[in-house]
Amino acid sequence: MSKRPTLRVFDEPAIREAVTDAIALKSAQRAFLALGRGEALVPPPLGVDLEQAGGEIHVKGAYLHGSPIFAFKVATGFYGNTARGLPSGSGLVLVFDAATGFPLGLLADNGYLTDLRTAAAGALATSWLAPHRPLVVAVLGAGIQARLQLRLISRVRSISEIRVWSPRPESRDACAAELVDTLRVPATSRPTPMAAVADADLVVTVTPSRQPLVTANMLRPGVTVIALGSDGPDKRELASSVLERADKIVTDLTDQCLRLGELHHAVEPGVLSPEQVHAELGEIQAGVRPGREGDEMIVCDLTGVGAQDAAIAEAAWDLLT
Repeated sequence: MSKRPTLRVFDEPAIREAVTDAIALKSAQRAFLALGRGEALVPPPLGVDLEQAGGEIHVKGAYLHGSPIFAFKVATGFYGNTARGLPSGSGLVLVFDAATGFPLGLLADNGYLTDLRTAAAGALATSWLAPHRPLVVAVLGAGIQARLQLRLISRVRSISEIRVWSPRPESRDACAAELVDTLRVPATSRPTPMAAVADADLVVTVTPSRQPLVTANMLRPGVTVIALGSDGPDKRELASSVLERADKIVTDLTDQCLRLGELHHAVEPGVLSPEQVHAELGEIQAGVRPGREGDEMIVCDLTGVGAQDAAIAEAAWDLLT
């Protein structure tokens, strides 16, 4: 009988050293290209809320056609952790042999790969959907994802100004100061979502909000809105009026967004129909549908797709083994 493969374990420092921003962007392109070509097997995600702890658990994964591996990740968000001096997010990724089904490795990344692939998706959406000029960017949220979004977006587009809002003044002030230091771009803290998004070219939302933060009347014509926080049926950052006003609505995976995303909150009450979705991001990446075509208001609903996790896990596995 053949010997089973030995499970290999890689820790967070090794994974961080191997998987760079450039690798993350390349893996996002691969993931969405596979989705756009119908070359990914992506099961529905599993989500669990632990209300007593203020925590959430997400299980996502996929197999990309032709890959020697498939991967599944468990990511957690426990938002009371900050009061304990701990990061709010954590997790791990399991890598399996696609030929035998045997587990090959455990990537003990503490949520790093999830954070990075999420930021890469936002940057990829920006590259296809944002106006082609130096961007005034508003970010709602001041945690690690806000910082990563701006870092990766700066790799695909020029940023002229950053505006940061979050509910806690000390958090938004610290985030803005850090972005000035790291990106060398003017960044300011704003007291309200309206003050942040007014006249912005690009609005990025990365909060765990359960109530709309942005309404249509706050936004300039031609804006691009990339909403990343709504990855569960009760989460919501955009009022339905934002999607209703949009010239184009783009999703990462429409079926998933109809259950979890901003689209869900607009379709359920009948404000929109699923047929009004312009494209999935993968269709734009694959050249099946156009991205920005002029002075359009575009809303991109990103709920996080298992294909992204599989692609970045494979990239990490290849680099580490």
